[in-house]
Amino acid sequence: QVQLVESGGGLVQPGGSLRLSCVTSGFTFSTYAMRWYRQAPRKERELVASIGGAGDKTSYSDSVKGRFIISRDNAKNTLYLQMNNLKPEDTAVYMCYLPAYLNWGQGTQVTVSS
Repeated sequence: QVQLVESGGGLVQPGGSLRLSCVTSGFTFSTYAMRWYRQAPRKERELVASIGGAGDKTSYSDSVKGRFIISRDNAKNTLYLQMNNLKPEDTAVYMCYLPAYLNWGQGTQVTVSS
């Protein structure tokens, strides 16, 4: 049974940093690409970043490029999102996603506010 469990969210001031984690189980993690999405209140879900199975191919939305870094540790079956220089508009629930299985994590709340 595929499971994706996010953690690391919280309240941070503008300009601050957070690192999100997504611990996975139930599938061969290193085989599959992974994604981070976010959804803010009254807004559509947004694809934030993607990474290939080997971790060598990454892509980002224009809104986070240069500030966020997606990575993975295949030995730990864990996906990460390092978020730097956070802005109030980054406030959202962040979710990891496994496209091959159409599986979502439960999400972790990130709030950027002074």
